[in-house]
Amino acid sequence: MQDVAVFEELTVYENIDYFCSLYINNKDTRKKLVEEAIDFVGLNDFRKFYPKKLSGGLLRRLNIACGISHKPKLIILDEPTVAVDPQSRNNILDGIRKLNEEGATVIYTSHYMEEVELLCSRIMIMDKGKVIATGSKEELKGMIKLGEKITVEIFGLSSSRISEIRQLPNISSVEYIDKTLVVKYNKGKHNLTNLLDYFRDNDISFGRIYSELPTLNDVFLEITGKELRD
Repeated sequence: MQDVAVFEELTVYENIDYFCSLYINNKDTRKKLVEEAIDFVGLNDFRKFYPKKLSGGLLRRLNIACGISHKPKLIILDEPTVAVDPQSRNNILDGIRKLNEEGATVIYTSHYMEEVELLCSRIMIMDKGKVIATGSKEELKGMIKLGEKITVEIFGLSSSRISEIRQLPNISSVEYIDKTLVVKYNKGKHNLTNLLDYFRDNDISFGRIYSELPTLNDVFLEITGKELRD
């Protein structure tokens, strides 16, 4: 669940054992599964702790252990990394990936598009309760107009040069602010090569340059719009 759902009066071990007991009656089997769950989420040093003594990240890991200790075939996770530290976030994401590799089907709900891109093989974008796009991350990226974005550190770029850059193939927009040139492209090939050729042909010096391909965040914003959500 998005909110942590464990019993405050039970220890880490007792919480996991209780939830596992809802599905597994045999005590020996359950003990083995509880130990595996504790080891899986990295809570060995905290097995005797009560939830109120745990950090937000440890609580999330406990919550996951309670849900997966009986080896379910289907796991539904609702924003499990909300309000946790980076170390716990990485631990949780690694654990989710491992669960999937071990055969569990995982339904993962999140507003963090980078997590979805990292974990999910099939993605559904919803807006205002309706499904508006589905597919792999590659298929979803193929639905939008935005292509590559190239950012360049460059000094003293004149307005006439900026106008000329706007005429290069596939360009969607060009911005030059605080000695940083940002060129956004529609779909197309050889964008970086074309830009570098322009710099060379016009004897333009530049510093760092890097290229970014569209992300799922770009997909989400283009498909759903950029206005604020409730």
